[in-house]
Amino acid sequence: MLKKILVALDRSEIGQQVFEQALVLAKATQAKLLLLHVLSPEEEGSPRIPMVSNYDYYPGLSGQSFEIYQKQWDNFKAEGVGMLQTLSAKANTAGVSTEFLQTLGNPGRTICKLARNWDADLIIMGHRGLSGLKELFLGSVSNYVLHHAPCSVHIVRNLGKLEDIEEDLPQQTQVLSA
Repeated sequence: MLKKILVALDRSEIGQQVFEQALVLAKATQAKLLLLHVLSPEEEGSPRIPMVSNYDYYPGLSGQSFEIYQKQWDNFKAEGVGMLQTLSAKANTAGVSTEFLQTLGNPGRTICKLARNWDADLIIMGHRGLSGLKELFLGSVSNYVLHHAPCSVHIVRNLGKLEDIEEDLPQQTQVLSA
């Protein structure tokens, strides 16, 4: 029986689907939800760290760049907390006991560590759909969690990409049958 469900969220388009599936499952099993957002420079929409030049032609520029970056990062953090507060309120309104946490770190390791410390029965998370070189260089958070989680893991895939594939199937079938 599920008592505690850890829901790993980001701001990608699949994040809402992840939350909705977690909410339905929590309502059906009377489980508690812990909504987690891991702040990471790899996340879509994350501010980029300004490059610092070895040449100090414009002394004030590097300081200004850092100030701009810090403001962007603060906004990024605030948006994350806002997302978590909104989703938590929605779950609480639906009668599901919910708490949330936003933390900085490596997403895969953070998810697994929190699942272990919180004694989660299930982790629900999305899959960004990286493949090939992108997955090799950036890594796959969902793949890491699948292999290191202390509990079961439910991966929500992006349904939009599946629809694109299904639209192409009739054309491929015709080519194959010709």
